[in-house]
Amino acid sequence: MTGHHQALALVLFSVFVAITLAITTWVSRHRHGSAEEFYAGGRLFSPMENGFAIAGDYMSAASFLGVTGLIALFGYDGMLYVVGFLVAWLVVLFFVAELVRNCGRFTLADVIAARMRARPVRIAAGMSSVTVSVLYLVAQMVGAGSLVALLFGGTSTAARAWTVIAVGALMVIYVSLGGMRATTWIQIVKAVLLLGGTIALTALVLVRFHGDFDTLLRTAAERSGHGEAFLAPGLKYGGNWTARIDFISLGLALVLGTAGLPHILSRFYTVPTARAARRSVVWSVGLIGGFYLMTIVLGFGAAAVVGPNAVRESNAAGNTAVPLLALKLGGGANSTGGTVLFAVVAAIAFATILAVVAGITLASSASVAHDLYASLRRRRSRQRSEVAVARAAAVGIGGLAIALGLLARDLNVAFLVGLAFAVSASANLPVLMYALFWRSFTNRGAVWAVYGGLMPALALVVLSPVVSGSPESLFPSVDFQYFPLQNPGIVSIPLGFLAGWLGTVTSAEPADEAKHAETEVRSLTGAGAV
Repeated sequence: MTGHHQALALVLFSVFVAITLAITTWVSRHRHGSAEEFYAGGRLFSPMENGFAIAGDYMSAASFLGVTGLIALFGYDGMLYVVGFLVAWLVVLFFVAELVRNCGRFTLADVIAARMRARPVRIAAGMSSVTVSVLYLVAQMVGAGSLVALLFGGTSTAARAWTVIAVGALMVIYVSLGGMRATTWIQIVKAVLLLGGTIALTALVLVRFHGDFDTLLRTAAERSGHGEAFLAPGLKYGGNWTARIDFISLGLALVLGTAGLPHILSRFYTVPTARAARRSVVWSVGLIGGFYLMTIVLGFGAAAVVGPNAVRESNAAGNTAVPLLALKLGGGANSTGGTVLFAVVAAIAFATILAVVAGITLASSASVAHDLYASLRRRRSRQRSEVAVARAAAVGIGGLAIALGLLARDLNVAFLVGLAFAVSASANLPVLMYALFWRSFTNRGAVWAVYGGLMPALALVVLSPVVSGSPESLFPSVDFQYFPLQNPGIVSIPLGFLAGWLGTVTSAEPADEAKHAETEVRSLTGAGAV
């Protein structure tokens, strides 16, 4: 890219960083230091504000960069992510949002501990939540690195590494100083910017093809080199039965994983009532649904206008398809319009990454402090010291995410998020569903459900082609690949549910039916909710 691209993109990005730091500084001066203020923003946000914040949290680099890149490279098969991410919100709306808001205070573990012995359940759920959050953070770091590689012509490995470090440092500042209130406003600003940029790019793509979506698809198919196969299932996941099973596994992970994502669940505690939580989801469904429909246009637009070969040359995983599309739509590499549009899209993508990593870091630091630290201490800490631990945890989690992000820099961000969704659906969803709906569920069942999904999911990822055994692996020079699928969901999700059932039926301790009845009334009516 030319110096104009770099300078303008960096200026716009700096403006966004300055605005978000100003928000964080202002909030930090008005905070009260309580756990409720730090974790839930004082529960003062309206359904519309929280709906925009949820959308900002959910529309990550995986959506804006990764999904469009996969559609540009693989056509129809890339749209699986769009369908999975969108359908997942139906699970959240009907089974999770209102019930979680009524039963918990700050984290997933609060919901389960409402009817179980708190300590072992909190430790298990806290470890699972941190694991899912770190995997999700890695995807955002990889997206940041891909953008910088494109901005600097793909030649500056040092710039790429320093940008990942800078993103990690900023997210620690946002969380440590501003807590949930600053994070929420950053996500709202980012959601407005992202939706505005996506609408503008979608309009430009449709104008280029005179509003004829059929012509857009046919042009994309011709430029792909695959012809009609580009518009049919099977290009990425239909080569053999292993690929087809991988397709099903990924679909299960995407549809079921959202309901167990810690940073999404924590957003339901920022509104005053369960009704407001439900209305927040309705707002977010509309925003997210419109966004994902537009990513389909952008993905096929990148294939038709830029071409899959050019996308692959820029970034093998397809993470730079949208910025390249903006460059072409604006008039090309040496045009003023191309320079401006590319810089705007790059800045929006950076804003997307910063906002999402702030939300995830806050959720994971809350799990460390509120679940792990408070449970492992013999005497429960005061709220103020718990918040101090959360701030320190944000630093540690940020450092770990930076290191893993540098290691996984060549993987597609949407694919990485798919792994996070698989772990979430395997470890968090079974225990959440059982705790809310199964009268006979026991403490042993809760702990077994978490570990019975978490450990197989992580083990299968380590033994999969993602880590070793192929040129695209994290460690291509070694081969300990024994599990053929890239996404473990089809195996690990049933194992999580099975482990929860097996732990319950083999438990000598009977279920506390009185607590279940209390939880059921509270979840459905809100009586006694915080």
